[in-house]
Amino acid sequence: MRNQLRPLFDQVVIKELEPDRVRASGLVVPPGTHEPPPQHGIVLAVGPGLDWWGGAGIAMPVKPSDHVVFPASAGAWVEVDDERLLVCRVGELLGVLEQVRDCPRCAEIPLEQGDTCPVCGRTGPTASAIG
Repeated sequence: MRNQLRPLFDQVVIKELEPDRVRASGLVVPPGTHEPPPQHGIVLAVGPGLDWWGGAGIAMPVKPSDHVVFPASAGAWVEVDDERLLVCRVGELLGVLEQVRDCPRCAEIPLEQGDTCPVCGRTGPTASAIG
């Protein structure tokens, strides 16, 4: 029989993704460096949230399958069916990683040559593309 961990209150259950120790430059960062980088993982389960005000309806800001970033010091690690999971409060999460399909800033505005959107990083056409 397989077990499933159901979080209570404002807790979330996260499965950590393999840390990427190879940087874009090709440098391999060894484990055990002085300050561990924030971790990232997939939310497996979300608790119902806290309702201190009796029916105020506070919604949890994450849902199962969200890709989240959390500090190395977040929550408690537990093992369920030989799988290592993180259980932490939703307030300990640093953010949700989302794919940007249409940037709200530059989707409607054509970028000029050499311009770069500060939000999504999209660049304007190059000189050879204008041609």
